[in-house]
Amino acid sequence: MTKRHAQVSQAPTNPRAAGGPPRFDVADLYRGPLGDVDPRPPEAVPLDEKLRQAYFWVVNHAIISPFYDLEFVDAPPATFSLGEHQTRVVLPTAQSYSSYVLLPLLNLAVRRRCLLIGGPGRGKTVIATLLGLLAGYSPREMKQGIQHGQPQMTIADLLGNPLPSSLVNATTMDEVKIAWRKWLGMRVKIIDEYNRIPTRTQSALLTVMADEYAELYDQVYECPPAAWYLTANDDAGGGTYQVIEALRDRIDVVVKALHFNTRFFGELLERVESGQRPEDLVPPEIVFTGPELDRMEREIRAVHLPAPLLRRMEFFAAQFEFFEPAGRTIEYQTKDTVKVAGVPFETFAARGSADDLGAQTKNGLSVRALTTCLIFAKALAWFRGSREVGFDDVRQILPFVLHDKLVQQRDAAFFDAAEHAPYRADLVGWIRVLFDRACEEYDRLGRDRDDPVGEALATFDRGLEGLDAATVDERLAGLERRLREVEQGGKLYGHLFDDVLALKYLHQRYTNYRAWLRARGAST
Repeated sequence: MTKRHAQVSQAPTNPRAAGGPPRFDVADLYRGPLGDVDPRPPEAVPLDEKLRQAYFWVVNHAIISPFYDLEFVDAPPATFSLGEHQTRVVLPTAQSYSSYVLLPLLNLAVRRRCLLIGGPGRGKTVIATLLGLLAGYSPREMKQGIQHGQPQMTIADLLGNPLPSSLVNATTMDEVKIAWRKWLGMRVKIIDEYNRIPTRTQSALLTVMADEYAELYDQVYECPPAAWYLTANDDAGGGTYQVIEALRDRIDVVVKALHFNTRFFGELLERVESGQRPEDLVPPEIVFTGPELDRMEREIRAVHLPAPLLRRMEFFAAQFEFFEPAGRTIEYQTKDTVKVAGVPFETFAARGSADDLGAQTKNGLSVRALTTCLIFAKALAWFRGSREVGFDDVRQILPFVLHDKLVQQRDAAFFDAAEHAPYRADLVGWIRVLFDRACEEYDRLGRDRDDPVGEALATFDRGLEGLDAATVDERLAGLERRLREVEQGGKLYGHLFDDVLALKYLHQRYTNYRAWLRARGAST
């Protein structure tokens, strides 16, 4: 078992990511006919290849997760409709992945905050521990570094304690010395059952997670950037203590621990008989150093996201914040207005039509959520060997990033249809449907070819310097014409709401510039 479970996949793990033909090297002329040993040190394995090797080791030898719910295709796949509900099963034709393994691994690469949810015994803590081992820690260090949530956990239990001698001798708070907990300095931080931590201690945890520092007795400990892994038995925010909203909001990606497939019972038997755990068998070839983790994050941020795909993501994100009943001032016609006012959302009884995507949620998307979408889309593309984000990267990653961010309005008309009822529980499938339908509407409107508001913004971004009054008047008239077109269309939707506000913004900028031109003309 030791030999088999220490095996690392040979490169390239993804043929798509392989390089081009070998380059000519003058040193080749001096090698013997039998191929002498090259005295030069071998080139290091590229980091994306190393991360793929780590993924395949975990999924094949450490975590029993024979699932491929992150599906990619490069040719028409075989599909089947099974069961009473005619569930569609797709056989991917391109390399596909288990979200339960890949998403936590990508979280390590971009050093964000991952919530692992699932019932007891699903391996949540095990996979988080494995990722700590991949970051270079020993099993003992990871075991000691896990913070186990429990109802009696105090801030001192979480962060550290003042040294008794310094408390006795200190004349000011600055002189108090703190024995900080070692886990605060780790690059991988694990909080097990975070929803069992008391509310006051959660607030201290929030500071560490959000701002990367801990504070006790006016003393501050600066924490290094880290990949966070939190576990919970469900994603409803319950537990011994309700999770405070600000802490939940800091979670970037949610991953569900999938069930155990009993066809792999033999693997469990082998582990029982050998007495070995996967945590003890991590191959050194897939362990990342601190500098490698830093470089990996830089490479991911450098992945290109094409403008057409960004516009499609903009259109999708625009669907959810607008809520016309919330106010009479257009800027305040948002779901956040309702939330801040403390008015129950159900008071408005706005079920919407089945085709209105915005009617299916109680909230919109924050800047933090949108930023996380961009980062993880880049990370998935990079992991797959591409230096440019593709449509499928976005489509596959969004449900996990937005899983905890979009709150369902379960009374919406969309869920009344029998075929849509399962989406009340299947949040991953629901968000994917939202994205697909937004893309269908985007294509129907021909936004790639006809986006007058986008063109107006691009024109404005070229600057105002040198524009004369006549040109400014012409542009102002164009903005007003576009608003008349929206007015004549009748019903407002989320994407039109953002368009109207963008047009109003541009109108005000041009109006101010025209006033400046007139003032300058009068003064001269």
